[in-house]
Amino acid sequence: MGALADLTILVPESRELDLFAAMLEAEGAVALRCPLVQILDLEDSSDAETWIGRCIAGDFDDLILLTGEGLRRLLALSGTRHEALVAALRRLRTITRGPKPARALREIGLSPGLAAGIPTSGGILQALAQEDVAGRRIGVQLYPGDGAQHLVDKLRSRGALVSTVTPYRYASEAETGQVSEMIRALAAGEIGMIAFTATPQLDRLIKVAEECGLSGELSHGLARTPIASIGPIVDEKLRHHGFAATISPQGSFHLKPLVRAIMAWRQA
Repeated sequence: MGALADLTILVPESRELDLFAAMLEAEGAVALRCPLVQILDLEDSSDAETWIGRCIAGDFDDLILLTGEGLRRLLALSGTRHEALVAALRRLRTITRGPKPARALREIGLSPGLAAGIPTSGGILQALAQEDVAGRRIGVQLYPGDGAQHLVDKLRSRGALVSTVTPYRYASEAETGQVSEMIRALAAGEIGMIAFTATPQLDRLIKVAEECGLSGELSHGLARTPIASIGPIVDEKLRHHGFAATISPQGSFHLKPLVRAIMAWRQA
């Protein structure tokens, strides 16, 4: 019997869903997969491809990478310009928000030129706080939604010349019926834990609850159910919506530390 024997954990959909679920199941947990957010290719990639061309041409001094998926999508969109894009990334300074974009850089033999001490957009601003960015050409890889708009606005207010790119989109209408059933199960106390690994999962869960008239049930369910969070970005989003993480790894915000933190909580 594993450390998580018979613990039912709701695992929202993510790029690493199967890996995360398998890690939990290896410790005896029952992983319930919930299809909240699916990452898809852009319907029209012309703007992203133009941005890639500018990056290759040397139009940027710095590149802020907010997600690992974003860098991988840019590399995929570069097509025959893949090597040229990697060479361009090698020449400029890359600034990473957290461990996932840093890992994506390592996959192509690169490492961050600057890493945020706290893996949030605010952490990036803090890392750049002592620098004069006026006139500096900064590319910013965004994710869908407006969660990082404050970062862009703040850099522009300091005189930076910011050029953004969003290289993927979310298909967030996935399986609304199944999600609503999971909300009811949370409210009924039928789920032992919910684990969030990205902020869009929480946003989508709240949106489905509102659409289905289940906001009260979701609030009740999240209040009575232990919440595992992968790190500070998700913690901040939870607080924004009036919730708090029960479990969160300290210092390293990956799947393995999250699983270890859940195991430590269960054994306490």
